[in-house]
Amino acid sequence: MRRYTKQNKNGEKLNFWLSYSDMMAALLLVFILILSCTLLETRATYEAKQAELEEKEQIILNQQSQIDTIVGVRGDLIDALSKEFSGNDLSVKVDAQSGAITFDSTLLFGYNDDKLQDSGKTFLAEFLPKYFSVLLGKDFSPYVAEIIIEGHTDTDGGYMYNLQLSQNRAFAVVSYCLDENNHFLSDSQLEELRVLLTANGRSWSAPIYAADGTVDMQASRRVEIKFRLKDEEMMNQIAEMFEETK
Repeated sequence: MRRYTKQNKNGEKLNFWLSYSDMMAALLLVFILILSCTLLETRATYEAKQAELEEKEQIILNQQSQIDTIVGVRGDLIDALSKEFSGNDLSVKVDAQSGAITFDSTLLFGYNDDKLQDSGKTFLAEFLPKYFSVLLGKDFSPYVAEIIIEGHTDTDGGYMYNLQLSQNRAFAVVSYCLDENNHFLSDSQLEELRVLLTANGRSWSAPIYAADGTVDMQASRRVEIKFRLKDEEMMNQIAEMFEETK
């Protein structure tokens, strides 16, 4: 490459190629410095992310035994409920996945009514002691966080009207259960249930559908009793955390 020179006032030659080379070397140095800083920052971010992922994975590993325990307890509890109600005339079916038990509302209440019928009281007086003998027994009581009585209606009528109706029906079942004058539960069971029992109305937010896709109005009018185990929230949080690590 040709070098360009120029004389100054004293006749000395100036070499511009040397100045251009110095400038390019300086720019290269700046580029290397920027690249090095970027790489260091990227590596630091990567290491921080890896450390965060490892911490989450460690939390999951540490809680695995608790998850296994909760899953095992749920399965054992559902099996125990199924055995308790097998071979009797109550015709109670326990959901194999959730452990929920559903009652046709006509067994407990008249149409569009929230007062327990005599037939409903007779049924509950036989059902509830068997149900609570399992949930409040020494094998499962330490794991039970909540027992929910849930009322549901069909889709006929307004949502708010049906919400009130379903709530009143659930409350009627809870009230009958906790009535000390019924004498089908022990004092210790009643004491536990005052902490565990809740009554929820769902209106027609969760209807039952027939095979043809239409709402099964009769099946939708129902009362469900279900349970929630302790640490299930923890399990859900761990599952969400695990999804974030993928």
